[in-house]
Amino acid sequence: MRIFAIDTALEACSAAVLDTELGTVVARESMPMARGHAEALMPLIARVLEMSGADFKAIDRIAVTTGPGSFTGMRVGIAAARGLGLAAGKPVVGLSTLAAFAAPLLAADDTLPVVVAIDARHDHVYLEVLAAGGHVLVTPRVVPIPEAVRLSAGGKPRLVGNAANILAAAWHGHAPSAVEQRAAPDIDWVARLGAAATESASPPKPLYLRAPDAQPQNAGQLARR
Repeated sequence: MRIFAIDTALEACSAAVLDTELGTVVARESMPMARGHAEALMPLIARVLEMSGADFKAIDRIAVTTGPGSFTGMRVGIAAARGLGLAAGKPVVGLSTLAAFAAPLLAADDTLPVVVAIDARHDHVYLEVLAAGGHVLVTPRVVPIPEAVRLSAGGKPRLVGNAANILAAAWHGHAPSAVEQRAAPDIDWVARLGAAATESASPPKPLYLRAPDAQPQNAGQLARR
């Protein structure tokens, strides 16, 4: 199976092709960026396809991160994945950024808990807490930083995500066993999770967890009759 993976949900614009028969990622590119995903993504996709030596006829599935993260960024990636899937007649699966951050840590050592923290701004984080073995202790949610620390304490967990340092700075009690500050998930792991996903249970829909900060301005609108 060949998986084409896309991630634009946080501070990177990334794509990769995983060949599960070879057991390796055959092409990848990741560009750090906080803005500009819409302009960068399609040229990047074209480059990664060229590097892989394949076209979308040879791709079996498209995987895309669905958030939480940047509202604009995640929509760019999801729209591109859906459009490519529709045009090429390929299935599209969605994967949370939280799961993509946690996956490599659990693969390396599943005997310790993992806490994933993504900056939600305004002194809040998007949080997921996984016990040893990857069992979910705290389901994905947005919480104030002190609440995130309270929910995460216990078992000397490993912290990962683009808010790992924020959480570590607010920590009390026994120190985390590791802190991995990462601006975005590893695109290789997005591809690997995409290969393992069940299509019916992994729709490519945004995982917002909260309403956007920007709200429509209604003051200048005329009242409906």
